[in-house]
Amino acid sequence: MSKFHIRTTPTSSKATAVQVVEYINRKMTLSKHIGSAHNEEQLKKLKIAASEWIEKTTKQETLFPKELISLDKQYRYIGFRYGFIYETLKQLCVHLGFHYLRNDLLLDLVIARIIEPGSKVKSISFLKEFIGIEHHREYFYRQIPELVNLQKKVESKVLKIAAKEFKFDFSFIFYDVTTLYFESNDSDDLRQCGFSKDNKFNQPQIVLGLLVSNEGFPIGYQIFEGSKFEGHTLIPVIKKFKKKHKIKTFNVVADAAMISIDNVKALRAAKLNYIVGARVANLPLNSIKLIHAAISGNDGQTMRLQTDCGDLVCEFSRKRYAKDKREMEKYIDKAEKLLKNPGKIKHVKFIKQHDQKYTLNTALIEKNNLLLGIKGYYTNLPSSEASDKFIIEHYHNLWRVEQNFRISKSDLQIRSIYHFRQKMIEVHILICFMSLAVCKYIELKTGKSIQAVLKLFKGITDARLVDIASREEITLRSEINEEVKLIINKVSISA
Repeated sequence: MSKFHIRTTPTSSKATAVQVVEYINRKMTLSKHIGSAHNEEQLKKLKIAASEWIEKTTKQETLFPKELISLDKQYRYIGFRYGFIYETLKQLCVHLGFHYLRNDLLLDLVIARIIEPGSKVKSISFLKEFIGIEHHREYFYRQIPELVNLQKKVESKVLKIAAKEFKFDFSFIFYDVTTLYFESNDSDDLRQCGFSKDNKFNQPQIVLGLLVSNEGFPIGYQIFEGSKFEGHTLIPVIKKFKKKHKIKTFNVVADAAMISIDNVKALRAAKLNYIVGARVANLPLNSIKLIHAAISGNDGQTMRLQTDCGDLVCEFSRKRYAKDKREMEKYIDKAEKLLKNPGKIKHVKFIKQHDQKYTLNTALIEKNNLLLGIKGYYTNLPSSEASDKFIIEHYHNLWRVEQNFRISKSDLQIRSIYHFRQKMIEVHILICFMSLAVCKYIELKTGKSIQAVLKLFKGITDARLVDIASREEITLRSEINEEVKLIINKVSISA
């Protein structure tokens, strides 16, 4: 908060002096004399100059447009609030149907996480200081048992908005998982060490499975213990989702980690169709040679093979070929350099050990060379219903799940997690899921990143001024520009 204030005072020559003053222990000290004005136009320019001097001195921008500056000695600046962004996000939460949860504390924690991600204690402090809404910490802890049981209702509201706004019809559902680690070394039934996507292998974690629509709008989630293999999460999540929403059949899209004979059998038994990434390098060498001979070198060329995991659809891409070739050459170069100094060799691709001797793995290099530019996908959708192009295009939409994880981890700071009780962890994930739904709704409706939108919204602040004599507080909101008005219109709420 700025310690300087703009003061106007009459001079002996009947002009009006504009000064920057500072109040210390209720005593006024002159910091800068800006100049004297002989008319309203000069007065306005001097006040703007005073404001600019304060900005330059304190390194803090003015919180309201310069044309609104009309401060005199009776007002004192006491801070600012994010009233506009809070009101906008609250309206959006109502539009999404979250107000039917009848829990203002939960909605405020969701909004606080979007504006200023942090701990629950920090969020409560933020709401009080920058929004003017007070929630007591004790009340939050008492609310936890109620909040933890709201997941089903939240997912129901999210699904309704997905159907209404994005035409979601359950035909395609995209699934992926991530890991969320804890700032702790203590494990329990939920928080366990396992394979970490955050490279935190010595810290306990949980596994989070996320379901999204074709456009990338989140529609459901499930939490698993940290040691759970990600491939073992697919069937429980899909079966639970299918049962909960009474869906007879739909198409599941997931990455290569989800494919296994057991998963394929379970999906077929549940009468579900799937498109799953394939690890083509795990195929027998004869199959790899067959695929290479059929499509390698022809950009966009595809082929199908019948396998135990369903039809294997393979595609060759020149762009992927160039990328794969650069990476392979980099690893080969590294391997050759290490072979000249065997004492430094650890586990490196393209190096094999036999009889305590290290040599270049020429067989693996040959295999990788055959696969340059080739990507594979498993599906049980017949070619008569789904072309190769159809399979590939739908699999490529899986990046939308990964984008959701990036938003959750970067913008919403879902990890690292500092909670240790399971109910607190579940509430934390619920808040982040609701925040993610709001953020994705904004992105899909506006075509802008959530960072760009929040930056624009945060630029509209409420400056708080107090009348020194009456102690009455007034608020000045900075101007809402046309770009922000357009965004407000696109998300179907009013400014």
